Amino acid sequence: MDANMLAGLDGLPEEDKARMGSMIDQLQLRDSLRMYNSLVERCFNDCVDNFTRKTLQKQEETCVMRCAEKFLKHTMRVGMRFAELNQNQATQD
Repeated sequence: MDANMLAGLDGLPEEDKARMGSMIDQLQLRDSLRMYNSLVERCFNDCVDNFTRKTLQKQEETCVMRCAEKFLKHTMRVGMRFAELNQNQATQD
């Protein structure tokens, strides 16, 4: 967990800070799992359309790899953009 997330909780007792930190960690884990599940579902639905074999065909495997790579690059770019906006907002205050 990022220390900046708890910066606004300086006036709280340590027990409450620990509880809030735990809640933030759980929320971050939940969001990560949702993102992963969304990635899997989207790429599967877009790429896999033949169920005659128990393994992916070459074109399906390539499609899944491209889909996952694109999704992760997009997620990283959005995260970087949010960080830029957050940094700009912090310098304006």
